[in-house]
Amino acid sequence: MAITTSELPDTASAVLAFARSSRAIADRGEAELLVAACEWADLHPASSVSDAAAFLLGGGSEHEEPVAGPGAPLVAEFCIAEFGAVLGISTVSAKHLIGQALELRHRLPRLWRRVQSGDLPAWRARRVAETTIHADLSREAASYVDAQLAPFAHRTSTSAVDRLVDAAIARFDPERAAAEARLAADRRHVTIEEEQVSFAGTIRVTAELDLADALDFGAAVTHGADVLKSLGSEESLDARRASAVGEMARSQLSLDLTAGFETGLRTSSTSGRQVVLHVHLIEGDPVARLERGNLAALDQIQQWCTQSRTQVVVRPVIDLNEHLVCDGYHPSARLREQVILRDQTCVFPWCTKSSRSCDLDHIVPWEDGAVTSTDNLAALCRRHHRLKTHGRWRYRRTGPAAYTWTSPHGHGFVRDDEGTKPG
Repeated sequence: MAITTSELPDTASAVLAFARSSRAIADRGEAELLVAACEWADLHPASSVSDAAAFLLGGGSEHEEPVAGPGAPLVAEFCIAEFGAVLGISTVSAKHLIGQALELRHRLPRLWRRVQSGDLPAWRARRVAETTIHADLSREAASYVDAQLAPFAHRTSTSAVDRLVDAAIARFDPERAAAEARLAADRRHVTIEEEQVSFAGTIRVTAELDLADALDFGAAVTHGADVLKSLGSEESLDARRASAVGEMARSQLSLDLTAGFETGLRTSSTSGRQVVLHVHLIEGDPVARLERGNLAALDQIQQWCTQSRTQVVVRPVIDLNEHLVCDGYHPSARLREQVILRDQTCVFPWCTKSSRSCDLDHIVPWEDGAVTSTDNLAALCRRHHRLKTHGRWRYRRTGPAAYTWTSPHGHGFVRDDEGTKPG
């Protein structure tokens, strides 16, 4: 039951005492959740997988899942999704939680004991566990980190944990440390933050280049900005420089740099590589929706469409309520696009993977005499498609983009265009 403002203490000291008590209760709950995660893993060991040989295959039925570092037990893959679903988190988040719990109990026992005694907040221990898992430390190196860190974990920063992990690698795996040092010496990179798109339709690009390459790049950008100004651009210098980078990229993509070489790559001498951006417009709305979940102003969309070498394709409107049926197992292009647009993401509880990268699943299996139609197709990412096909999860379509799921242990979930909720 929710606590209303009127039920809170009415003095400053009492509010602080209430907040401190609430924090202690939450910390205790997080520690108990780690115990539950370990117990769930114990109930679903790798030996419970019915077809262990599937571990050697790229897909198919359930396999053993490594979720923590060397020496921690493997778990049966399909159990992870149900644990996450009842907690209201994605399967990937559940895998991290179970892995961190096992990492602490089996490879970082000193930190585990501090958490269970109430002496260390679970979130601090989980952060360390995630670092040692990601670093793939040996058992000896993990034990070293545990011994060194446990007395001070309540006040150790993230950077200090990273330094300690690096020291453990250097101490117990010097060859790996030397190899990583050689790689780290070359810090060149170009990073395009594609998932961080601003409302203005811009994204951040960072790079570290060789000095000569950087100077040549700078000169080319400056030249491009000057050309745009000479052509009548009234934008600021910074904006013209940014536009020049885009013009340079499109010009580069239009060149056939492989002429005379056997590369196996297909190139075009007349147009650049096609980059597809799916934009959904509603009449009268000044804001467009991009399929990556971002929004953009119509003025920005219009500017993109008028840039040189841009090909604009307008496709017919697809009625998401139209009932389409196809002969055979595979859906038509129109039916596929309809399901993708209708579902938007994988329809498994709490999953947010884009439907455009998903499989289309026959809700009632094709082998059981079902048809390939609007009502019997749903977007499922490959992980959850396998889970539905080879696990004991079941679901049915209950609305235009609504699905009711039942887990192996009978927990119900409703996934619709507003998200996921227990049901």
